[in-house]
Amino acid sequence: MLRNPTDWIWDSWIVDDGQRYHLFYLRAPRALQDPGRRHAAATIGHASSTDLTDWTEHGIALQPDPAGWDDLALWTGSVVRGDDGRWRMFYTAISNRGHVLRDQRIGVAESDDLHTWRRPRCTPAVVADPRWYKTLPEDPTASETWRDPFVFRDPAGDGWRMLITARAAGAAPNDDGVLAEARSHNLIDWEVGPPICEPGAGFGQLEVPQIRILDGQSVLVFTCHPQEQTAEHIAEYGEFCTWVVPGSAPAGPWEIAAARPFTAEPDLFAAPLVQRRDGGWAFVGFRNTEPRGELNFHIIDPIPVRWDSGELRVER
Repeated sequence: MLRNPTDWIWDSWIVDDGQRYHLFYLRAPRALQDPGRRHAAATIGHASSTDLTDWTEHGIALQPDPAGWDDLALWTGSVVRGDDGRWRMFYTAISNRGHVLRDQRIGVAESDDLHTWRRPRCTPAVVADPRWYKTLPEDPTASETWRDPFVFRDPAGDGWRMLITARAAGAAPNDDGVLAEARSHNLIDWEVGPPICEPGAGFGQLEVPQIRILDGQSVLVFTCHPQEQTAEHIAEYGEFCTWVVPGSAPAGPWEIAAARPFTAEPDLFAAPLVQRRDGGWAFVGFRNTEPRGELNFHIIDPIPVRWDSGELRVER
């Protein structure tokens, strides 16, 4: 478990360097008192562990650049290691351009050791394309939903792919959630393309997406607040936050209408699905009970899971 007496901790992502797991997470001071204010004050923290349970904190990994385009707060992302041996963190950022939390764009930072990070560019790495994705009417270069980049190697060996939480242009609210895709040959230059799934599945957002392969099965995991789902979808499945979709290949396409909830932990939110040293898998995240007035802003102990009969189930 990772709990900090002075900070709220929520969304997180994990990278394994072969010896230690490195947890990057959103943090904001409890001194703000109102947890709703944390989103505009978020920085990215860093901790490491050998067992996903006992964590050593390393302080702030990355924070807003007061003179940059990402000068307000930093949100969820992912970390990969390039062919040059350099680690790259792709993260969500919001700015003081006047749209507050509605100006979401994707940035990148580099590191040689996962501890010290630098920005290789002074502009966003990826922005929303209004041909396919909703942008702000007053500013087509900004979007209120363009975040949570998940980067992975192209299974066909053609560079890299990035999945991004987005909303489909022209789709109805709470039914417009899609995964945008961008591609790159070098982790530096990215080209945004159309979504890899269709809207209309009852989700307004497919947050913190991740693709894993469990026992040969490609699996997409994402998060969606119940309040970001249609009433019909909630009536059919109930109120759950973590959703799982089986697929034929890591690159998709993905049929979001086939998503099923992870019922063992209804409040599990933004939880990385991580491979353990023994080859098994576990969720590591936090429980989003804030809508009920319960504050659980800490990283819980791992929840071991297995792929069984088309679903993720808790490993007994």
